[in-house]
Amino acid sequence: MEVLDTFLLPTAWLALLTLIFLEIVLGIDNIVFLSIMTSKLPPKEQPRARTTGLLLAMLCRIGLLFGISLLMQLTKPLFTFNTSWLSGAISGQSIIILVGGVFLLYKSVTEIHDKFEVNEETIGIKSKKNGFWAIIAQIVALDIVFSFDSVLTAVGMVSFREFGYGGAMAIMVSAIVIAVMVMLFFSGPVSKFVNTHPTIQMLALSFLILIGLMLILESAHLSKLNVFGQEVGEIPKGYIYFAIAFSLLVEFLNMKLKKKSKQKKVSQHSSDIE
Repeated sequence: MEVLDTFLLPTAWLALLTLIFLEIVLGIDNIVFLSIMTSKLPPKEQPRARTTGLLLAMLCRIGLLFGISLLMQLTKPLFTFNTSWLSGAISGQSIIILVGGVFLLYKSVTEIHDKFEVNEETIGIKSKKNGFWAIIAQIVALDIVFSFDSVLTAVGMVSFREFGYGGAMAIMVSAIVIAVMVMLFFSGPVSKFVNTHPTIQMLALSFLILIGLMLILESAHLSKLNVFGQEVGEIPKGYIYFAIAFSLLVEFLNMKLKKKSKQKKVSQHSSDIE
């Protein structure tokens, strides 16, 4: 089947729209991390950093997609172990996800620490460490970890038998490109909102800790880790996203109440003056 003929099929458009939606949902944590990291740069450099980070992340995802055979090899066990109380099968994928989870935990905890320990000396030291390309490298490195889920999900959802290799790849690449363009459009407003509200920023860092822990547990699940006869189960991502959405809803309600209380105080103060 020709690539152009693929997009004449209704099922192809349904697969494309579904993948775009999933790519955006799976990219929410990436946008949060992007907002936190680019906030370290001068305001003039932040838009360029967001654009560069997301475009490089897109190229990494497409590269992983075309290297699907290598990606599938990473899911195979590298070595296994079996003791009286611990057993498992370690794969390349589980190692990469584990490293990504630990890195995300480390960055989140250090960022929270920095928020409480900010002074002129630390600002001067950190501004030298957080160069433009150093920030970009961290964004791309973590996006590779996040890309495993999205790429494997895309491959699992698109039928190579129905659309052919070229058609299936065209659908998946199109979904990645469109999803990144959507995230690029919203990354500016999201970053501005996160960076101008300290409570939202702390909430976002807490989300990243939660996602880091989820990645570590997911690594254990992929390794089929069995501790004292109990296998580490998979944590449904829907629970994580529900917790994040609920926390944001509560925070938005708090912000609205604070705004109303301020307006009430201002009106009372003006009436007292009169």
